[in-house]
Amino acid sequence: MDLNLLILSGHTDLMDSDETSLSATVAPTAFFGRTFDEALALTREARDYLRDYGEDESRELAVEVAAHFSVETMRLTARLTNMMAWLLVQRAVHQGELTREEVREDSWRLGGADVCLQEAEIDMELLPPYLSDLLRRSERLYSRIARLDGMVAAEAG
Repeated sequence: MDLNLLILSGHTDLMDSDETSLSATVAPTAFFGRTFDEALALTREARDYLRDYGEDESRELAVEVAAHFSVETMRLTARLTNMMAWLLVQRAVHQGELTREEVREDSWRLGGADVCLQEAEIDMELLPPYLSDLLRRSERLYSRIARLDGMVAAEAG
């Protein structure tokens, strides 16, 4: 079975596991819609937090922690941007706006792993709790999408 069709038609609990074999038995879910909605909601949540509270919270931090706050908010932004870009490409394939052949090139793959998956250089407990929570959730979602990206690339290769 075609992996893109499997993913975009909602067949994958593979996303939440390390399993990469299509022979695994998976229950149909509204995977793509749920994942897209989750990423979009997280993006909006991060935007609202940074707009409404981020600057004030960063001013309350010690200078060395505030520098890490800035780095980690950039990492959060990079994760969200790369995830949404990949999900939008997959949606475009599903809707027939792009072909699978067009998106087989590496330039269409999930980007930013070197930044997005890099371990923080600060104890996350020193950062504001809400930012730490956003960072944890965005890292989990990015890792799940990275596994999917790997599955799509393996099928294409």
